[in-house]
Amino acid sequence: MNNVISGVGLYTPVDVISNDELVESFNCFVADYNTRHSAAIALGELEELQPSSAAFIDKASGILSRYVIDKQGILDPERMKPYVAPRANDALSLQAEMAIQAAQLALDEAGLKGSDLDCVIVACSNLQRAYPAVAIEVQQALGAGGFAFDMNVACSSATFALQLADNTLQAGNATRVLVVNPEICSAHLNYRDRDSHFIFGDACTAMIVERAELARSPLQFRILGTRLKTAFSNNIRNNFGFLSKCEDRSLDAPDTYFVQQGRKVFKDVVPMVAELIIEHLQSLDLPAETLRRLWLHQANINMNSLIARKVLGRDPDADEAPTILHEFGNTSSAASIIAFARHREGLQAEDLCLLCSFGAGYSVGSVILRKV
Repeated sequence: MNNVISGVGLYTPVDVISNDELVESFNCFVADYNTRHSAAIALGELEELQPSSAAFIDKASGILSRYVIDKQGILDPERMKPYVAPRANDALSLQAEMAIQAAQLALDEAGLKGSDLDCVIVACSNLQRAYPAVAIEVQQALGAGGFAFDMNVACSSATFALQLADNTLQAGNATRVLVVNPEICSAHLNYRDRDSHFIFGDACTAMIVERAELARSPLQFRILGTRLKTAFSNNIRNNFGFLSKCEDRSLDAPDTYFVQQGRKVFKDVVPMVAELIIEHLQSLDLPAETLRRLWLHQANINMNSLIARKVLGRDPDADEAPTILHEFGNTSSAASIIAFARHREGLQAEDLCLLCSFGAGYSVGSVILRKV
């Protein structure tokens, strides 16, 4: 049985933050911190914080801007996190609201209605509540049938969910699956940390996965195979969770935000991802050099370039391994799907493509696709 991705949707918040705006806010915080702690800094009890710059951010990551759910709170040097208004239990949650907007675009592209779905998977790096599942809320709002559930494999959540969707269809437990990735990364980012305050943005992506014989969309990608891999590492971590309030410590502690050892991550993840992709292609008797397009996770432009070079055996063209980092930043599990949504043009029938994500865990997900 062949399954296809027959619709893709992308929702982005209205607010956009440029590097210059982010740096201005960060440097105001740094100046105030250094002034307030000048005596302790002089005695060597505290380290003096260093300012950031737009040039540093661009060189380190390739990021120029990012979409966020709330610009005002993030850029306030005394707050440095988004404002999120509380909602009543009978109101649509923020993540469900984002998910439905992206899902509707994917449904429209696939020529379907919400009632045509019989499985909904919400897969993302952070969920706004433990239960009930956001996926079940989305299922109800769309009028979908069947079943729904949430899952989290950090930045690899979308590709892991794609394998689950494909397996669910192969097993005959569903006919059409919605995979949706509502990422509110700005809420787990420490805007007081010079090495990471620029990394993340917010977005939501959605994909319709269905049996090939049912699909009627003019734009389809057949799933040839999926492969997943995980290896435990503390080099990317976020310790915030439901037990945090029981540990009698501040919920605003640095390790309750995104924390990473960037150089170690780069050194570990690049070969891990490249090897998995090459082995996956070989298992399907598909030469890596025949790949027409690589939609890679958008974490760092240097990381993406090196992975593509290792897989292809040469430097990739911009058309072969497109990036969206300059506009979106890192949007966790939504990132590779945004690249997929934005850069599907110029492909011919039977072109071989790769959708790949990687991140905390470590985790890597590879999905081999062929343009129908």
